[in-house]
Amino acid sequence: MQIPSDKYEQLARTASLYDEAGKITQSVGLLYEAYLPGASTGSRCVIHGEKTIEAEVVGFKDRKAYLMPFEEVVGIHNGSLVRVTAKSAAFGLSHHLLGRVIDGRGQPIDGKGPLYPENSATVWKQLYHRTIDPLARTVIEEPIDLGIRAINGMLTVGRGQRVGIMAGSGVGKSVLLGMMSRYARSDVNVIGLIGERGREVREFIERDLGEEGLKRSVVVVSTSDTSALLRVRAAHLAATIAEFFRDDCSKDVLLLMDSVTRFSMAQREIGLSLGEPPASKGYTPSVFAALPRLLERAGTATNGKSITGLYTVLVDGDDMDEPIADAARSILDGHFVLSRRLAQANHFPAIDILASASRVMPSVTTKEHREWAAKIREWMAVYKQAEDLINIGAYSKGANAKIDQAISVIERINSFLRQKTDDSTSFDDSVALLHSIARAGER
Repeated sequence: MQIPSDKYEQLARTASLYDEAGKITQSVGLLYEAYLPGASTGSRCVIHGEKTIEAEVVGFKDRKAYLMPFEEVVGIHNGSLVRVTAKSAAFGLSHHLLGRVIDGRGQPIDGKGPLYPENSATVWKQLYHRTIDPLARTVIEEPIDLGIRAINGMLTVGRGQRVGIMAGSGVGKSVLLGMMSRYARSDVNVIGLIGERGREVREFIERDLGEEGLKRSVVVVSTSDTSALLRVRAAHLAATIAEFFRDDCSKDVLLLMDSVTRFSMAQREIGLSLGEPPASKGYTPSVFAALPRLLERAGTATNGKSITGLYTVLVDGDDMDEPIADAARSILDGHFVLSRRLAQANHFPAIDILASASRVMPSVTTKEHREWAAKIREWMAVYKQAEDLINIGAYSKGANAKIDQAISVIERINSFLRQKTDDSTSFDDSVALLHSIARAGER
């Protein structure tokens, strides 16, 4: 097999052609300060102590490099040897990644052996790089079928759109992600589980994603007990894998990331360790610079293929205006709000339609579809305003025509918005059901 010349160029650029070594000079919180000539930001290193520990260069001060280890440090002392193993953060990618579960370093953790067969061709990609030129992106004109009625009908998502799923804890965001990963009409799914509980990872893969979903998915895992650096790397690794399947394999990719908030918390840990001043709710300025660099990696490409990004945002105390939720909303092309009130009423998926929005929906739907969705949204708003009067029996039928209309269709609307986890509804069927509700309300 002939290896492409660009692969040689990539290997020459990232490989250490001679042994570059230094030593640890002091420990500063989560960081280790080292004298390490030849290192650059993103360089991968090993520290030799009681055991060999991998680390990455995350900053500099004067003539010293700051290293952040990938794991808990044991047996490191002043003067421990440090060696540079790679000039930059790069990862070899292949279509053999499908069906595999890997960690933030790119190592398999599913017990299925090596990631790639021997002598298989790989494409080397940088984990941190500039996004596509905005003028080179194709315009989003086609909807993506996510298999969820409420989204297909009322909050239509376009191929290449980026959407935030705003939710507190325990309102069903992981279950919703699992449903979309199984039912979405995408070629490949890339799922980043960033800062998740260790218990939830296997449950998500086996119960929510399922065997069929895993076959066309790549899962990148960095649990809450891993280092902040690994959590940040895992998020960028998931984005890099999605870009590989979009750009090099010409696939339409669905990128699911849970959660952006824990990515931001990890970036905050790194920023505080480097001496950045805390800003809003303790988040450092680098967090708000890192968010667009991560989120803008999804979208359309010059080859007509796309990455549709769905990012969960875990909001503290159900406060939808907390700093990360507010920053994510300003970057993304829409947001779905999951309501605790709906979840407590056993209404799943617990999407609050009136509080949610899809900025791309007008570009990917027909005029009739938008009119039907607008009518249903209006009836939902009217019913919500009069709900207390209706529940206590203070409203008399005939007093207001709009309220009467809303009452007549509210059960149909709620039935449409509810969906079982083992149920899938196509985009065309969702629009047809929307039309039937709109006609029923006009009678």
